Amino acid sequence: MRRPMTTMLMGTALTIAASMGGPALATPASGFVGTTLAVGRFQDIEAFNKLVPPDFWATREHRDVWLSWQRTHGDSDVYVQSNVWAPGGTTGWHTHPGHSLIIVTAGTVTTYEGHDSTCAPHTYTVGMGFVDPGGGHVHVIRNEGAVEARTITVQVIPAGAVRRVDAPDPGHCGF
Repeated sequence: MRRPMTTMLMGTALTIAASMGGPALATPASGFVGTTLAVGRFQDIEAFNKLVPPDFWATREHRDVWLSWQRTHGDSDVYVQSNVWAPGGTTGWHTHPGHSLIIVTAGTVTTYEGHDSTCAPHTYTVGMGFVDPGGGHVHVIRNEGAVEARTITVQVIPAGAVRRVDAPDPGHCGF
């Protein structure tokens, strides 16, 4: 008796859940190609660097502070990726399980954040870098220029994790 009741309750719950949500349409990439240049498996990462004046923590007025902290528990996969956007190309809305450091090597890319209802563009040109924090941070990267754009990305994710998760259009950017 217990098994049929559990099955019925699970079926009912799934039916209700399916009827409540609309279609979650992913936004696929277009005019965008990513190529993995290298991948490596790392064990626990524990790196902390600092360059701060000795009295920084006492005054908090110094602006020339540099801190870097990377800590993982368990194995990580680290990817080096080359990305290319044709003019008008887009990554589509997506997220990653870990963070990425991105350097623009040609052209210009523009990012938009899924949580930003104002759809404010963030534009990066050759030599500039930016961070994708990952961990559910939904975003899109586009080439809104007339020439090809390129980036090199270093991505750190949990070992064996899917590197990219397509996300539905948040609906506030109009493209």
